[in-house]
Amino acid sequence: MWHRARPIAGMPDWATFHDLRHFYASLLIATGCSVTSVQRRLGHQSATETLDTYGHLWHDNDDETRNAVDLVLGGIANGG
Repeated sequence: MWHRARPIAGMPDWATFHDLRHFYASLLIATGCSVTSVQRRLGHQSATETLDTYGHLWHDNDDETRNAVDLVLGGIANGG
């Protein structure tokens, strides 16, 4: 079915069904879906499987965590 649908959909010859699956997962992650939501949609047995495969695509919160610490402890460090 994929081989017949691919040219109709205008997909390049190199595109596989697995590429479409990765695109779907990336789209879900980019729009803010949780790990467990993506896990269920892809049929992974565990969230660990999902994170092992797609964990690099989730936004990290490094700036937010630093800002939270600065907000709470910044006054203490500045004598407040």
